[in-house]
Amino acid sequence: MILHDLISFELLRVIWWALLGVLLIGFALTDGFDMGVGALLPFVGRTDVERRVAINTIGPVWEGNQVWFILGGGAIFAAWPPLYAVSFSGFYLAMFAVLAALILRPVGFKYRSKRDSAAWRNGWDWALFVGGAAPALLFGVAVGNVLLGVPFHLTEDLMPMYDGSFYGKFLGLLHPFAIVAGVVSLSMLVMHGAAWLTLKTEGPVQRRARTIGTYAGVIAAAAYALAGLWLAVGIDGFAIAGAVVTDGPSNPLHSEVLREGSWLNAYAVRPWIAVAPAMGFAGIAMAVRGLRAGREVSTLLWSKLAITGIIASVGLTMFPFILPSTVDPSSSLTVWDSSSSHLTLFVMLVMTAIFLPLILAYTAWVYKVLWGKVTEDDVTGHSESVY
Repeated sequence: MILHDLISFELLRVIWWALLGVLLIGFALTDGFDMGVGALLPFVGRTDVERRVAINTIGPVWEGNQVWFILGGGAIFAAWPPLYAVSFSGFYLAMFAVLAALILRPVGFKYRSKRDSAAWRNGWDWALFVGGAAPALLFGVAVGNVLLGVPFHLTEDLMPMYDGSFYGKFLGLLHPFAIVAGVVSLSMLVMHGAAWLTLKTEGPVQRRARTIGTYAGVIAAAAYALAGLWLAVGIDGFAIAGAVVTDGPSNPLHSEVLREGSWLNAYAVRPWIAVAPAMGFAGIAMAVRGLRAGREVSTLLWSKLAITGIIASVGLTMFPFILPSTVDPSSSLTVWDSSSSHLTLFVMLVMTAIFLPLILAYTAWVYKVLWGKVTEDDVTGHSESVY
């Protein structure tokens, strides 16, 4: 028996769908608080020293946290080539905006303290704000557009063709529902950044972070509830008509897809997936409670639970769809017909089983070494070694 036949093609597809979700959640859990701190920076720090304290809570770890972003992009490219082709070509203007914002972060860290000028440093602080807030917002907008459906179709030879206009490749993505999804993402990560600052700082920075984080959590819960209600009554879902072939060739055109009903019909078919939104709401509620009470470690953990539940709820609600098409529903990409080959998925799984535990172990070691609070004495007493 060939080794890769030990795991069926159907199971490998589900495993890689789940792993893609794990990588995206991992990115939100780690780099999410980096973006949240960036979005909070001008508001939690009123002096140069206070802002340096906030920056130094994420300065040593943000590069490592972005590994999850790279892994997620690589997984999409290798495991789901059609998804990579459609999303990275159709959304390239939006993705360019995200990358431009993300580039501001390392540049801001590098150049902020190069001049002893209040105007200079204030300008870079606002650049770091954009580098945190803009990606957090746009990632949510992207998720909202995936739920709405994307205007693309596949030709007979499976070449993806994006049917949106030049306008639609950026401004056209700002549908009201997508903006609500962006608000969920931004407020959720601001709450997460506040929970991180509560753990890593003290004094005025910590107090302000707790106050802003509390409001952000309330906004996140309200926007998440509004998005769910909107999905229930105002947005059509997608469904596969007829028998589903789960281990066939990766050709979306072999399936008939209808646009009907609601995405939330999935909860009637698979009631157990309601655990995901329950985790989202419970995590937000407990994180807000922790912020108000001044708790530290537990607040960050509850915030992580909220993020896990909210992101997981999207994937579980849409399953088996990955990227639905509004132009030609039968071109929609699903778990069953848009993956790489059986052998490719198996080899990738073996490599993941080897290297992912190493990444997790190294990440855990880094956070253990860097455990503790960043104080004003730390940043004023070691000016050459900190941001």
